[in-house]
Amino acid sequence: MEVRTRFAPSPTGYMHIGNLRTALYTYLIAKKGNGKFILRIEDTDQERYVEGAVDIIYRTLRTVGLNWDEGPDVGGPVGPYIQSERMGLFKQYAEELVAKGEAYYCFCDKERLTELKAVQEASGVNPMYDRHCRNLSKEEIDEKLAAGIPYVIRQKIPETGTTTFHDELYGDITVDNSTLDDQILLKTDGMPTYNFANVVDDHLMGITHVVRGNEYLASAPKYNLLYKAFGWEVPTYIHVEHIMKDKHNKLSKRNGDASFEDLMAKGYLSEAVINYIALLGWAPKGEREIFTLEELIEEFDINGLSKSPAIFDPLKLKAINGEYIRKLSPEKFLEHAAPYIKETVKREDVDIAKIAALLQNRTEVFADIPEQVDFIDEMPNYDLALYENKKMKTNADTALAALEESLPVLEAIDEADWKFDNIHDKLFELIAKLEVKNGYILWPVRVAISGKQFTPGGAFEIAEIIGKADTIARMKRSIEMLKNR
Repeated sequence: MEVRTRFAPSPTGYMHIGNLRTALYTYLIAKKGNGKFILRIEDTDQERYVEGAVDIIYRTLRTVGLNWDEGPDVGGPVGPYIQSERMGLFKQYAEELVAKGEAYYCFCDKERLTELKAVQEASGVNPMYDRHCRNLSKEEIDEKLAAGIPYVIRQKIPETGTTTFHDELYGDITVDNSTLDDQILLKTDGMPTYNFANVVDDHLMGITHVVRGNEYLASAPKYNLLYKAFGWEVPTYIHVEHIMKDKHNKLSKRNGDASFEDLMAKGYLSEAVINYIALLGWAPKGEREIFTLEELIEEFDINGLSKSPAIFDPLKLKAINGEYIRKLSPEKFLEHAAPYIKETVKREDVDIAKIAALLQNRTEVFADIPEQVDFIDEMPNYDLALYENKKMKTNADTALAALEESLPVLEAIDEADWKFDNIHDKLFELIAKLEVKNGYILWPVRVAISGKQFTPGGAFEIAEIIGKADTIARMKRSIEMLKNR
């Protein structure tokens, strides 16, 4: 039997990290089994529909390489793949269940249901439909239908006994049928509920494996009873745990937690994000954690999934992203980094490629770049305390002396010879002449021309990039600041 999995998001806005992980696991199961990965858009909840959200889904999946074999824009043998375009068939299946005695018409109005819920809550009873319409006679039903009284169709859950379903992570789970509500299958407007549409669509599309959050474990018995009522084969269930912000809080956009698009805007690589997301609830064999998507397909195993919540660790994501950045070719890194460099570097007389070369091994996320190079265009105001460096054994007094010794050495280099090697050689000649440690000269020069404690490169690299004129001007300014302190 062909493995067929589906990712069925609702177009309600951004792509949540948890949604993307579900899509990834679904994709990996399909590709591991040489099967088909299907994209289905579940847009029946029109109140929550967000314009442009379908495009976000398409763009996100394509960006991370989760290309679907069947879907709304590529077609396939079991379309349409947009749920709102499948509306005609759900009523047919709901009425089939009514005819089989597995569902029934419910004519209870909103007022009655609201009052019932209030009474049950006041009595400390778990709110459930009281099955008021479950045993209406055929004559009563026909009369109400003829009168045009609004109705829903409810699933007729067995009142006694138990229902058992199997999940690949949780094993066999048995529930008492008495705890299950007669859920609505078809609403008064003729639209199916989420749970009913899922079962029908999954069957008609031949879905063999269903990956979803474990909040749907409670609905699984009802799904199984629907499959049984229709005489359909039950798919393999994989209910995955939540991704948490910390031990007590789920990731949530409303709480400012990042969506996939937020991470892209912050300068993360899509390959690194998908790699990290794979590890949120799945443990590969061995110690290795860096995988391409193709390698994930080979390594992925349902048995490696965890029943414990995964905590989203921004520092680990950043570290993984840094590894991916370091593996980029210099040309590819420059392509990614250039827009971020240019956010603060507007000068046309500096070599962006040289700046990028200094940054690659010092960058974990591209959004950190602008602040690292914001001194190149203009020398920032800085605290003279930066000259205090215990490791280099420097302070403001030694820095002034070092800069006054270094300035004429640098001024003597011809403009045409203002290159890294020449700057390096001249300053090291000075260091040898003065018989001092390297840091005695190089730390003050670096601070004097950058105004920063941390820079992407040392004194030689910075001096070469900003040019002789700017280097000399900055050193003179810093000398005056030290004299006038």
